[in-house]
Amino acid sequence: MNVRALVNTMEAAPPALAVEGVSHAYGPRKALDDVSFTVGPATFTVLLGLNGAGKSTLFSIITHLYASKVGAVRIFGHDVARDSGAALAELGVVFQPRTLDPDLTVEQNMFYMAALHGVGRGQARPRLRELIARVGLADRLHERIRYLSGGQSRRVEIARSLLHGPRLILLDEPTAGLDVKARADILKLVRGLVAEDHVGVLWTTHLVDEVKPDDSVVILHKGRVLASDQASAVIEACGVRSIGDAFAKLTHGAPDEETA
Repeated sequence: MNVRALVNTMEAAPPALAVEGVSHAYGPRKALDDVSFTVGPATFTVLLGLNGAGKSTLFSIITHLYASKVGAVRIFGHDVARDSGAALAELGVVFQPRTLDPDLTVEQNMFYMAALHGVGRGQARPRLRELIARVGLADRLHERIRYLSGGQSRRVEIARSLLHGPRLILLDEPTAGLDVKARADILKLVRGLVAEDHVGVLWTTHLVDEVKPDDSVVILHKGRVLASDQASAVIEACGVRSIGDAFAKLTHGAPDEETA
């Protein structure tokens, strides 16, 4: 497919992810307040917010772990609440907590996920080996997870999220606890998926240095979206030099829960 055809296809397709007026509360505390944004197909979108901003709550709603009574979430046009099977079939997920079984090998963990998606071992084997090779761990296929580094385990989780061929990947603070090199390796790997495989990515983080000027960025603060645009446009609108400065300006000027 040439570039023009790809662009036309992307323009005709529904958003990879559409979050529409989502609110969520834990008793009297509102964690999300009328949150709306989209993630385009084959784009890298950063959900940027401090701890406690509501990122993990929103992540849980998108992945259908929580049910929100207000608003809607659609994945390639499929409503997560009403058509969850079709919606979640398009979705790969890397959660912030480590979810691999440390006593199983890399291959065994991959086979287990394939089984959850109804993929037989014969069909899964070539796919998982291709993915593990792609994340640079072909020589660790038969090694137990407990003997891998944090960055290597994250790469296995990313490979695992791709087993069923999703068109949208969600990653919740995927570089938390990793050293500088491991962080850079994970970012490079995921950005490569966008460029080469044309998957959409929603990357949640509190680290402003993980945002590039041409990324889409959603700034979430105390459950509210303060900005949603290309990072360079947010920087320009705030009249500052960096996304870090823009984030500081927007969040320092945001009303707190008592004055909202």
